[in-house]
Amino acid sequence: MTGFGKATCEYGNKKIVVEIKSLNSKQLDVSTRISGLYREKDIEIRNELSQKLERGKIDLSLYIDNSGKESVSQINQSVVEAYYQQIKTLSNNLGIEVPANWFDVLLRLPDTMKTETVELDENEWLEIKKVIGLAIDQLNDFRIQEGKSLEGVFDRKIAHISQLLDEVAPFEAERVEKIKARLEESLIALSEKIDYDKNRLEQELIFYIEKLDVNEEKVRLRNHLEYFIETMQHEKSPGKKLGFIAQEIGREVNTLGSKSNNSEMQKIVVLMKDDLEQIKEQVLNVL
Repeated sequence: MTGFGKATCEYGNKKIVVEIKSLNSKQLDVSTRISGLYREKDIEIRNELSQKLERGKIDLSLYIDNSGKESVSQINQSVVEAYYQQIKTLSNNLGIEVPANWFDVLLRLPDTMKTETVELDENEWLEIKKVIGLAIDQLNDFRIQEGKSLEGVFDRKIAHISQLLDEVAPFEAERVEKIKARLEESLIALSEKIDYDKNRLEQELIFYIEKLDVNEEKVRLRNHLEYFIETMQHEKSPGKKLGFIAQEIGREVNTLGSKSNNSEMQKIVVLMKDDLEQIKEQVLNVL
């Protein structure tokens, strides 16, 4: 989602520069800094950005790096002459010496400077629109490059979680056998001291062992991993959806850890969580 684009054009004696920067954001958040001459086009620029950039915190700068000027300030000669005559008359009438630094005095008086604002030429605006389009294209190219890099990261992380899931199976069978053996030893010791309902106890043991079964979690986790890759490869803007799938992966991994009851399985779960945390961090960069 992050990116940067910059484009320029020459129009008359002006060099017009457009810079666009994009950062991560859940929604589209556009901020513009536009030179005064083009400020009337702010809404049109925002619409263009929203159509082509979809999501992100977008900062656009449009300014003139010019040899000429956007507006020209000139001395208002008629006003200065009028002030000059009034000051001379006042000096004669009151017997006050005229100032030695005429320009310092006159140019500080109101309305001695006038500004001629240049109106935006339609042909100039058409050129600027092309430049904005080029800057947007550069930013999108930057995003595409970043996306390819992230795709490689996700492929590796999802593949590693899938590999770790395969490693659970041997410990899963071993874990159940150890639990059965430990329970049988406890029952033998218990039977020497008190009587109990063996049928009811057998039912409870079956229920307890079934609660430790993780086959459903493994199947769901495998499906989520496959769905993550499928969404990444086929969706146009999968960022939000990938975030939701990552949450579902996290739920199954957590359940797998809570049911593991085996140190080696728990180590595998920790490795899965490490990969998943990195996926969640990088998903924030996906459009």
